This record gives sequence, C-alpha cells and structure tokens, in this order.
Amino acid sequence: MIYLDNAATTQVDPKVMKVVQEYSEEKFGNASSLHTLGLEARRAIENARDVIAKSIGAKSEEIIFTSGGTESNNFAIKGVFFANPGKNHFITTKIDHDCVINACKWLETQGGKVTFLSVDKEGFINLEELKKSITDKTALVSVIHGNNEIGTIQNLEEIGKICRENRAYLHTDACQSYTKTELNVKKQNLDLITLNAHKIHGPKGVGALYIKKGTKITPLVHGGGQENKMRSGTENVPGIAGFATAVKISNSSHIKHMTQLRDYFINQLIGKIPHIKLNGPTGDKRLCNNINISFKNIEGEAIGGYLDAYEISSSTGSACSSKKLEPSHVLKAIGLTDMEANSSIRLSISRNTTKQELDKAIAVLQKVVEKLRKISPFKL
Repeated sequence: MIYLDNAATTQVDPKVMKVVQEYSEEKFGNASSLHTLGLEARRAIENARDVIAKSIGAKSEEIIFTSGGTESNNFAIKGVFFANPGKNHFITTKIDHDCVINACKWLETQGGKVTFLSVDKEGFINLEELKKSITDKTALVSVIHGNNEIGTIQNLEEIGKICRENRAYLHTDACQSYTKTELNVKKQNLDLITLNAHKIHGPKGVGALYIKKGTKITPLVHGGGQENKMRSGTENVPGIAGFATAVKISNSSHIKHMTQLRDYFINQLIGKIPHIKLNGPTGDKRLCNNINISFKNIEGEAIGGYLDAYEISSSTGSACSSKKLEPSHVLKAIGLTDMEANSSIRLSISRNTTKQELDKAIAVLQKVVEKLRKISPFKL
C-alpha cells in the first residue's frame, strides 16, 4: 500500500508504540494513585508535559492534556466564552476546521456573536479585515495555523500583534502544523494552542491545549480535578507518554524530506497531467506534507476510488468531511466552483514516504485521469 493520507492520520512510530505498550502493560498505574506504579505514571505525564511545553516555548503548567484536537478546540472556544460573559464576540475564519466552525455556530445559539473572516484564493486571511472586525466585545480570535485541506500557513505573528493590541485572546488550531513549522507562544503572541498526537506519528485519542497563564477560561469537564483542575478524568498515560515520544522523535530533517517530496510531486503532476490546478499556496507558505489538486471535469471521489483499487490511499477533502456529498467549505472559501471543489483530491505525505512511491502514484494517476476523462460527460 502507498499511504498518501497523512493529513488524516499517520502511522504510529515503532518507538512510540513501544512506549505506549510499556505504559499499558508494565507501568499501568493510575497517575492519581500514591503507590509506586501510580507515581511512575505521574512522572511520565509530567515529563511529557515538559517535552510538549518546551517544543512551543511554554511553561509546563500551561499544558493541559485532552482526548485530541476536537476536544481542545471546543475547550478553548467554549471555555473562554463561559469565563468572559462581558465579551461575547468571537472571530474565526471560513476555512477553519469543522469543529471550530461548529463550536462557534453553537455559541451563536447561546447569545454569542461570531465573525467568519474571508480568505483570498490561497487561503490567507486579510489582516485589515481582522483589525476592522475586532471590537471591545471581542473575547477570542481563533485562526487555524496550517490548514488541513490546502496547507495554508497563516502569519500568526502578525495576527498575534493585532490581537494583543486589541486585548483579545488568540487561539490557533495547530494540529496539522505542529512539529512541521515554527510554533512559539511568545514570538507569535499566542494564548491558546490546540495540539494532537496522531498527525505526528503518535497514538490516536490524545491531544493537548496550551493555556497561557492568566487566561480566563472555564473547564468543560468536571470531576476529580485532574490536569490542574482544568480537565478532570483519569489521564490517558500510555497516550500521553506516546505523544511526548512522537514530539521528541520529530526533527528538521523530516521537514526537509517532506518539503522536497512535496515540491517534486506537485511539479511532476502538473508536468505530466494536463488541466489540473494546485489549490493553496506554494513554497514555505504551505505545509510541507500537503498537496491538494483539482482535476478538471472529473469527480474527486471517482479518482480516490480508483486509487484505492491500486492500493493508494488519498482523500477527497478533509478526512472528517470526505463522506459528505456537499463540496468542501475550504475550497469554496478560496473561490472554487462546486464542480472544481468536487474534482479535487488531497494527497498528503509523511517522513516515511519515498520518491519511488510518489513515482508509482503519478503513473497510476495518469492512467486513472485519462480513463475517467474518456468517459466523462463534460468535455475539456
């Protein structure tokens, strides 16, 4: 199998799996217990907290472990909403993840007001529109860092300056960008960051929320007071330990490898298959592992089905919405028609991807596209 759906999830690294197994079978204690096994589990959690905090320039006590990106995003948005009743205005973008957009729409049912920022054809927000949208009632600005569908990397540093000048919190969903591009809480003026493990060769079901000290936020889950009373519930020790291991394994050589393969893949596709278009930006403004292509007059779902028959995994959009019939809200936001959006597929690589795999995928795509265009009712 050639796996090109790494934006949906990644293969767990063997070193991570070893740690997960160790804390599932041998060091299986509850981190709230005071015996040796419990204390061992507590040390694993605090060591992991240190690793993740250091990776983004934060303090250990500012990292709260969660079940993943969706919970962290909901925690950031709803937690700030409940804790700041005098400021009921929130700002996000039209290309944020579904869980952010739907959480913000839920706020509207609770008396909140939400502004959804437009983006340009490459997926970037307009900083002037952001400035004009912020009011003295704005509690939070939530902008996805690296877009999960088209790979656009927003300029958090400039966005952070605007938020700080206007005394609004800045939250970013960094699930796709974490360990793939710079993320620094001080340099980028960040108050809240959503992170998860399974996009970086870690286990599923574990994530984190960075909460800057002093941020007014209300917990969503109440119970025994775990995670500094911010997220109750018995901690997922194997997952947390595995998460930290995945972070420690990540390095700049992986980014370089993926960037080179990404650019090679894009250039080969555009050079060998006519009437296709890259969606999103190019170069260092794009996530190192992301390729999103529109194939004129062919259904992306049909392309994906044929690729799967050749044991090549891809996605017709974000993994969370690929089963829906309506076109991607991200592709629509950057100006694609319904037909163009529905003719798109996302191919996402990892540090394990090889040039030989991409060459085979290109050859298969050439055959598939040629075949589908012959039977398409829409002529070029």
